[in-house]
Amino acid sequence: MAKEWSRIIRKWYREAAEQEYAPAQNNLGNMYYGGNGVKQDYTEAFKWYREAAEQGYAEAQISLRDMYYNGEGVEQDYAEAFKWCTLAAEQGNDMAQFMLGLMYYGGEGVKQDYAEALEWFHKAAEQGNNFVQNMLGDIYCGGNGVKQDYAKAVEWYALAAEQEYAPAQCRLGVMYYNGEGVEQNYAEDFKWYTLAAE
Repeated sequence: MAKEWSRIIRKWYREAAEQEYAPAQNNLGNMYYGGNGVKQDYTEAFKWYREAAEQGYAEAQISLRDMYYNGEGVEQDYAEAFKWCTLAAEQGNDMAQFMLGLMYYGGEGVKQDYAEALEWFHKAAEQGNNFVQNMLGDIYCGGNGVKQDYAKAVEWYALAAEQEYAPAQCRLGVMYYNGEGVEQNYAEDFKWYTLAAE
């Protein structure tokens, strides 16, 4: 039954994809990429992702970025990965903004630029991406490419912690325990450690 269902889904995705419907092209790409209901085929996945990406479909642009970045179904090419990631990031996709920040931070496909990396990290974090908020906390706490700023670190940890992101709750507890960026407060330290543990 599952096999038959996959065949039917693939049939309708393909019909819609061949009519240049970008979400169907992307979904077909996902099926080939993951081998879901079809034999895994990175070349076929790449083909359908590219069709959707060229129509401006951000999710497909991110998938193309990943394929170029990892050399899956295509020769590894950081510059192409950067290009597709930028297109998705400029549409406001928070994951693309995060990945673009990483590429600037590591100088992959583009000249290393911490200021530009931080700008893209901030864009993703301001959309509520708790993983990136926590990462910004780490960046400011450690002074990685920026001036060390415990108060800013606490702000970002707190935003992620309030969304029940356990690593940020733990880090916020540490900040309260050490009195870094906030007044030392063992009760707050205990509160955040407890929430993280739960």
